[in-house]
Amino acid sequence: MTVIPHFIGGRRWEGTSGRLAPVFNPATGDISGEVALGGADDVRRAIEAAKAAAPAWAATTPLKRARVLNRFLRLLEDNIDSLAAAITAEHGKILSDARGEVQRGLEVVEFATAAPHLLKGEITENVAGGVDSYATRQPLGIVAGITPFNFPAMVPMWMFPVALAAGNCFILKPSERVPSAALILAELLSEAGLPDGVFSIVNGDHVAVDALLEAPEIKAISFVGSTPVARYVYETATRQGKRCQALGGAKNHMVVMPDADIEQVADALIGAAYGSAGERCMAISVAVPVGQETADRLVEALAPRVRALRIGNGRDNSMEMGPLITAAHRDRVMSYITAGVDQGAALVVDGRRFAAEAGPGFFVGGTLFDHVTPDMSIYQEEIFGPVLSVVRAADFEEAVRLIAGHPFANGTSIYTRDGDAAREFAHRIEVGMVGVNIPIPVPMAFHSFGGWKASLFGDHHMHGMEGVRFYTRLKTVTARWPRSIRAGAEFVMPTLA
Repeated sequence: MTVIPHFIGGRRWEGTSGRLAPVFNPATGDISGEVALGGADDVRRAIEAAKAAAPAWAATTPLKRARVLNRFLRLLEDNIDSLAAAITAEHGKILSDARGEVQRGLEVVEFATAAPHLLKGEITENVAGGVDSYATRQPLGIVAGITPFNFPAMVPMWMFPVALAAGNCFILKPSERVPSAALILAELLSEAGLPDGVFSIVNGDHVAVDALLEAPEIKAISFVGSTPVARYVYETATRQGKRCQALGGAKNHMVVMPDADIEQVADALIGAAYGSAGERCMAISVAVPVGQETADRLVEALAPRVRALRIGNGRDNSMEMGPLITAAHRDRVMSYITAGVDQGAALVVDGRRFAAEAGPGFFVGGTLFDHVTPDMSIYQEEIFGPVLSVVRAADFEEAVRLIAGHPFANGTSIYTRDGDAAREFAHRIEVGMVGVNIPIPVPMAFHSFGGWKASLFGDHHMHGMEGVRFYTRLKTVTARWPRSIRAGAEFVMPTLA
């Protein structure tokens, strides 16, 4: 059985805990390998490697750091197929989706290669007689990232390229369910010339997470995962005096106005709701058609598309949707479908039937509910599976109130031809990321990603300039040279006049 190790100090490390966890192929249900689960000793080893590397890396010029990232970028492009294959093998998403994931992560690396520009400070010459003032952004030191199973390459690359470009050392704790992609990234970074110890991986579960949260040397934590864990990570990290950005759960709505092209909307929803088996924090899981006629037409257009989804092993290029990540998660999603029926929602397409017929593998078919109401658990809670709920709204105002009343506020979208409605929606809606005739409004790398309310804990969104600010500290220097200093003591607050 293959054991996937940690990566510490520029090389693979099998660890000291002796604990292992199985890694599954979700399409077959078979165990494909095991991953070493790190403990406090492994985290300490990664921290010591980072402490040894940190002074020299922080002192490396931004231009030289950018050149390392540029070489890493080229290696990513050369290895995109092997990364995608590793993602599909352990997560289950289809290969084209896995390649798309790597591409979106690669774009953050492209952004980070602009380090010499991104880290430029500000200067005001002669703020007073003979006095200049300037501000710089400097690295925090050692930082860490804790990432989820659904994007084994993209989410780590939301974090570490910007952190490295800013001069920090980075310790990654990837999901133990999908460890191989992170190991490939670590070895490509080394091949690109990143000094040993600047980037390390400690695989593991809550033991490794707690060790990272409690280590005083780690100055900042980035996290993506469920809201309960995000809240725990944020509260624990900030209690320890760390900077923290913790992205939590989502329940993303798409408002469909009466003037929208229903065929376009149906096509958009099929990809946004069922792509990656719904295991995306930006998946559209609630459609909100405005008006009865709009709702009837939308459900009529969606139902045959959902039934026709091609579901199977993601290595088959003809498939549109793969399995869920584990048997336990499959069963959890199926329990939500049962709860929706029990609570009175109209089950238009039942994905449990596909699960019963699929054989081995952790499959659930595409599921479509109509006449869902806000008090139902399938509306209130994040299912993280291929389940789309249709919640009917009488008018635009009711749709806006519906979204405003939900505790999650990660992403939302509106489909309309009416510019006034689109502008009003974008302006008023209390959600972090908004799409207009865009089903999944994930910002490009040079903008920043993050939600509001229970979808984000912390003050900074990820990547873009928000990421640069998160991974750096501001220092302001006010300087005067001896020739301009007036003689004698001054006992009043300096005004620099």
